Amino acid sequence: MQGVLSGFAVIAVVIGVGYVIGRRGYLGEQARDVLTRLAFRIASPALLFTLLAEADLSLVFSGRLLVTALSTAAVAGVFVAVGAVRRWGVGRTTIGALCSSYVNSGNLGIPIAVYVLGDASLVAPVLLFQLVMVAPVALTILDLATTGEKQPLWRRLLTPLRNPVALGSLAGVAVAASGVEVPGPVMDPLTLIGNMAVPAVLLAFGISLRGSAPPLRSGERGPVLLAVALKSVGQPVVAWALAVGVFGLRGAQLLDVVVTSALPAAQNLFTYASSYRVGETLAREAVLVSTLLSVPVLVVVAAVLG
Repeated sequence: MQGVLSGFAVIAVVIGVGYVIGRRGYLGEQARDVLTRLAFRIASPALLFTLLAEADLSLVFSGRLLVTALSTAAVAGVFVAVGAVRRWGVGRTTIGALCSSYVNSGNLGIPIAVYVLGDASLVAPVLLFQLVMVAPVALTILDLATTGEKQPLWRRLLTPLRNPVALGSLAGVAVAASGVEVPGPVMDPLTLIGNMAVPAVLLAFGISLRGSAPPLRSGERGPVLLAVALKSVGQPVVAWALAVGVFGLRGAQLLDVVVTSALPAAQNLFTYASSYRVGETLAREAVLVSTLLSVPVLVVVAAVLG
């Protein structure tokens, strides 16, 4: 359980520092917006490029990744269906669907993969799937949903190429697929810049908590409860059912897919919501509540399947 607890401890400390910064006003009133833009437009694309440029793309075709992909689609689809019935809007529903299915495979998933699963590389397929497929699709939808004017088809098709996060991810995959080794003088500065992404996201998240209503007391209570229920309970249950009933996974492989599915919603979803000015309260509360709930959920999963 050391990996679960240490991973959450690191995140909690950095978010707490962000909260103090916001409360004291050390970085001014625009601190959250500046950190969000830094993470979304500069640091995150650099981080994703450096991670994916050296990734083993054969992991994308693993059977365990199919479990992750199907469970992601299942719970996101449930939120989309409810959002359509309730008329929550395309942008808001997209953020909610991400909060229901997009796991924290980076800054939390890596330490948990090391200490609980025994291998950091086991989280790589989930990371690749989310960065290469889920994020570009979701960000394209957000781009189109938050644009008031009608765009020609060719501009819609090129939307992912105008998004910095998607562009960084796709560039990294292209480099990995080509087998080209990026020179050190190019990769090292990108790595240094990319290292700012996770702390910037967590600090911005902490700053956003200043003056915010307690979770589940805002006007977003319904969408937040649905997103958290799907993320914390629905996705790991669906992943377990698929892994056992369809793919016949047992032992370490079963533990792997269920643990990664039980990870909470990723903090960078709040960055996406803030960047597009849609579903910010939904993202903030869903990330916070799912992170808190994931501690007992992961402990139970590790105890039962470990």
